[in-house]
Amino acid sequence: MSIEFLQTYLPLYFQGAGYTVALSFFSVILGVLLGSGLAIAKMSSSKWFSIPAHAYIQIVRGTPLMVQLFIIYYGLYVLNVDLPDFASGVITISLNSAAYIAEIIRAGIQAVDKGQMEAARSIGMNQNLAMRKIIYPQALKNILPALGNEFITLMKESSIVSVIGMQDMMFKAKVVAGATFMPFTPYIIAAIFYFILTTIFTKLLEIYERRLKQSD
Repeated sequence: MSIEFLQTYLPLYFQGAGYTVALSFFSVILGVLLGSGLAIAKMSSSKWFSIPAHAYIQIVRGTPLMVQLFIIYYGLYVLNVDLPDFASGVITISLNSAAYIAEIIRAGIQAVDKGQMEAARSIGMNQNLAMRKIIYPQALKNILPALGNEFITLMKESSIVSVIGMQDMMFKAKVVAGATFMPFTPYIIAAIFYFILTTIFTKLLEIYERRLKQSD
């Protein structure tokens, strides 16, 4: 691995790293929104909401992400829905992540003392208002570290999108491997990039967790 090699191909890895981080970020945001709805639906007393939510979570968690990626990517093509590759990747990963985030959020909501809801109802709040103003903010504070870990996990799992040609870090590593006929070094560099990214975000998460403990 020479200086010339790094000068020529290192920019590709930075491009792939930016794609990977952006893909993970938007997927987590959408996953939180969808997961919140799934968590509330699963805890609903109405079977019209709880059963479909439970079924969705079980199906998504019980099937491989690669299979889901192929179904959505080629399913959109069959339906003549023309979306950019990045959008297809975000949709797939966020739908997958939502099932896991739903369980995180559900556990966070259930961890809030039941007396909080009773106190909110006693001052005239209805259940929906109490959830939005009292329960959910407390649950969100408790689960933010877990959501941070989900983001870090997604950065690694998002490498699966390279199999359908999305321009993430693994795809760039494949490009470099094909251009240089070096089957080993390009992937070592990709592993180093993934390690650096996950280490940076892990440290940021640890700093945030310490601040949460100090605020308590």
